[in-house]
Amino acid sequence: MMKKTTLQIIGLSAALLSTGALADGIRASLAMDKQSYASQQDVYVTLTLTNEEPKAVKLLKWYTAADGVEEALFKVSVDGQEQPYLGAHYKRPAPTLKDYIKLKSGQSLSYKIELSSLYDMSQTGNYEISYDVSNLKLMGPGTSKNNSLSPMSQSLSNEKVKTDKVNFYLEGRKIASPTHELTADGIVSTMASAAGGSVSFTGRCSNSEQSSILSGLSAARSMAANAKSYMQFSSPTTRYNTWFGSYSSSRWNTVANNFSNIDSALNNEPLTFDCKCSKSYFAYVYPTQPYKVYLCNAFWSAPTSGTDSKGGTIIHELSHFNIVAGTDDIVYGQSGAKSLAISNPAQAIQNADSHEYFAENTPNQN
Repeated sequence: MMKKTTLQIIGLSAALLSTGALADGIRASLAMDKQSYASQQDVYVTLTLTNEEPKAVKLLKWYTAADGVEEALFKVSVDGQEQPYLGAHYKRPAPTLKDYIKLKSGQSLSYKIELSSLYDMSQTGNYEISYDVSNLKLMGPGTSKNNSLSPMSQSLSNEKVKTDKVNFYLEGRKIASPTHELTADGIVSTMASAAGGSVSFTGRCSNSEQSSILSGLSAARSMAANAKSYMQFSSPTTRYNTWFGSYSSSRWNTVANNFSNIDSALNNEPLTFDCKCSKSYFAYVYPTQPYKVYLCNAFWSAPTSGTDSKGGTIIHELSHFNIVAGTDDIVYGQSGAKSLAISNPAQAIQNADSHEYFAENTPNQN
């Protein structure tokens, strides 16, 4: 099972402590109570967020560990070498009011988080950890320059929070596969015969769910083939500029290579789809564990093709695999992706939703 993140209101008496400022008067601090860990010990860190404003503020809970760690919330390095995040990457809808938590003036929220199952801590050495997140909609409406969740009010600059680094020494260990409440496979119900690589289903996918997945996979293959062809034989047009921003040859080549890899994975690799997830999201994957995609509630009501579709979701999730494109979830939703393309093309080419919307191409653009 996933190691639970606990929510506490606590005082910190840790040996290691760092603090940092967050937009609109929220202060973040990071604390550890040990300076060294043996190889068999789990590494825990306590993240505390304190509202120093005279009024209540809202914070996007995806970046707080309120529901467990569902994003790469931390930067982890050993002897100066950054270590990869091994946890799940989710495809979500754009945030709504229910996705924010409210902190009253003076209130602190603390989360004790087990990190050694979420980051590669196999090496012996001196580790550094910092809490480091940013998002266009990190602060909720009424608490920052983003006074509304409306696309028309979308800010073009990320809101950020970052603490200083805390340090500790760790003895090397074997890499532990990341765990999650939803990762137990159960019995593989069916091995589908599909053009290209094999397709298997775990998590007791029903017949109708299997059929829906295969339809989505067919749409994904068509979208990916079209995107790959565009990148190989076209020059930058409105379609490219909308999702990836201004042209540079290096960024163009990165996107072209990403879609070539996505297309290849869809057609040549053994894909596994799991149906147990009951979260409200579309889907998630573990980037270091290709090619398994966990499908969640929003996937089943999505159209087969078009915006935020089944086919697009599959492309989104495959792009997360490190061996495919290694994308991240920098922003969610079409309006956020369009804003990112304008404000930061270098991040747009790393954003999974940007790849999905380019591939879905709705409304159709040449």
